[in-house]
Amino acid sequence: MKTDAEIIEQSRYGPAVFGELYDRHAPDIYRYAARRAGDFAAEDVMAETFLVAFERRHGFEGPAEAVRPWLFGIATNLLRRHHRAEARMLRALARSGPAEIPDGFDEIETELDAPARNARLGKALQALAPIDREAILLLVWADLSYDGIAAATGVPLGTVRSRINRARGKLRADLGSTLLLEQETNHG
Repeated sequence: MKTDAEIIEQSRYGPAVFGELYDRHAPDIYRYAARRAGDFAAEDVMAETFLVAFERRHGFEGPAEAVRPWLFGIATNLLRRHHRAEARMLRALARSGPAEIPDGFDEIETELDAPARNARLGKALQALAPIDREAILLLVWADLSYDGIAAATGVPLGTVRSRINRARGKLRADLGSTLLLEQETNHG
């Protein structure tokens, strides 16, 4: 199986090969965008992410493991343009909440019923500074490592650690200490 970096390299000479990268990562980009901006924007963000990546593939240089963070970085930049949609989704989550809580926040389910849990989660996420919310959502919803988040956002690793630490502290204060236990174990 080709690595992501090999796909990008080969697509420079045979553009159709780039479709393999789309097939491999589009579902993850879509889920991340849907969680941040809703289904109505996710399809556009996903498609535009791969369009931008395709157009910039000649400038990509890095190891295979850098491709996924690069794609999430593109998606995150596109989502910044959709920040109003994200704010609406968080307000809606705070008001009523979807039937399911987003992946990575299942621990709180034992504490509260779904509507109250989702309302608290939406309010807590909305209360975070946008840069801190972005970092924690890349960690929890996109399942990127700290290094991956640094690559995706173009900030130093120490800044990523500070942002996630700040977000975790605020979420713990707002939601309780069990919320991010699994992420701390997996990413901490």
